[in-house]
Amino acid sequence: MRFKDKIVMVTGGAAGIGRVTAEAFAREGAKLAICDVNPETGEAAAKSLGAEASFEKVDVANETAVSEWTDQVVKRYGRIDVLVNNAGITRDALLLRMKAADWDLVMNINLKGAFLCTRAVVRYMAQQRSGRIVNVASVVGVVGNAGQANYVASKAGLIGLTKTVAREFAARGITVNAVAPGFIETQMTAVLSEKVKEGFLSQIPLGRAGTAEEVASAVTFLASDQAAYLTGQVLHVSGGMYM
Repeated sequence: MRFKDKIVMVTGGAAGIGRVTAEAFAREGAKLAICDVNPETGEAAAKSLGAEASFEKVDVANETAVSEWTDQVVKRYGRIDVLVNNAGITRDALLLRMKAADWDLVMNINLKGAFLCTRAVVRYMAQQRSGRIVNVASVVGVVGNAGQANYVASKAGLIGLTKTVAREFAARGITVNAVAPGFIETQMTAVLSEKVKEGFLSQIPLGRAGTAEEVASAVTFLASDQAAYLTGQVLHVSGGMYM
């Protein structure tokens, strides 16, 4: 019960890695505040997390919506102990075929969203002089990936944001780290063709895809007191895809 009575916010918490991560925190005693753009799955996720959990429909790229959600969480629970910036989307295409609108959309959700949520939350964490922020990046943010210029740029930017915020707020007792998943079995990867999946698997020394539970374990570790002396770090959960 590493997170007994801790207040944990998870963006994109209705499905995939976000939901599994929220469930992992809940099992260890945390009180969850999750957001997503899908109210149907979001409400169902919150209900499964227990009576203390709450859900809010939030577009993380909307500054006002993020601020209002953060204030609501503090009003309800009194504090914020952990923020997991997990919300993310893909709009893949080769560079010459990529639409500017798809570039903007991915950057807004994946990077601007993390910036807005982090900025809103650190105000409260700084007053508490304690807090944990964990950003869900990606291995491709380090190694690149053809056909994903927008997604890769957003995740590389998220790693840079992680390191900068870690430096800015270390003196306030706030740690900021990232996990960088590799090829993980989720709804997002389920739609890929077998050929694409085989291409990914051929790059993984452990020879298999990862699970959302394995990513969640890394997130909860970085958010726990066991990682109190870690900040500005990127923990790769990729089966050796990146070394």
